[in-house]
Amino acid sequence: MWLVVATADSWFGAAGVANTCARKPPAIAGSDLGYAMVNNADFLIAGAILRAASFAADKHRNQRRKDPAGSPYINHPLEVAHILWFEGGVRDEAVLVGAILHDTVEDTDTSLEEVEQIFGGQVRLYVDEVSDDTSLSRKQRKAAQLERAAHISSGACLIKLGDKISNLRDIVRVPPVGWAKPRCAEYFNWAKAVVDVLRGTNAHLEAAFDTVYHEHIGDFSA
Repeated sequence: MWLVVATADSWFGAAGVANTCARKPPAIAGSDLGYAMVNNADFLIAGAILRAASFAADKHRNQRRKDPAGSPYINHPLEVAHILWFEGGVRDEAVLVGAILHDTVEDTDTSLEEVEQIFGGQVRLYVDEVSDDTSLSRKQRKAAQLERAAHISSGACLIKLGDKISNLRDIVRVPPVGWAKPRCAEYFNWAKAVVDVLRGTNAHLEAAFDTVYHEHIGDFSA
């Protein structure tokens, strides 16, 4: 829910054998993921990613992040997809597209039917699985998300992991306006509870989450 601007590195490098959300990530150092080109399959994902990015940019065009600068909201879903590709070694097209679209139904006028019509049924499933019920209170939504985490697909788990990594990094850099240390700590601990349910999905992403959590949870101690 908080902004990290995607880097200017190429989106379409590859490392290791292309994997799906249900397979283990490449057994190479996380810093190397995404930079060694291996085959043309990775380029075939480019069109789908660009279409999703354009769609999400239009849907989120009037929205801003909660940081003091009010950064463009689209930076967040792009960062989530960036994390999946470069840090998680994810090469599943539907997962990457779902990552870019993950807040469109929850936060804009986008419908699941629209997502399916343009991007297909698998992407619709992922977006549906990671969307909160906006009719609930913030406390109810957090409880529902934690309960639901045990029942979502492996692809949705990947998107959730990327989302939580992005959000924690944003809080570390610049907390949302009005967030004192106790609320930041509350989010950190709730996010960890969600990620703990998702463990076993992707070792690289889980390690990335653990790094930011353990290095910075003390920053928000009373």
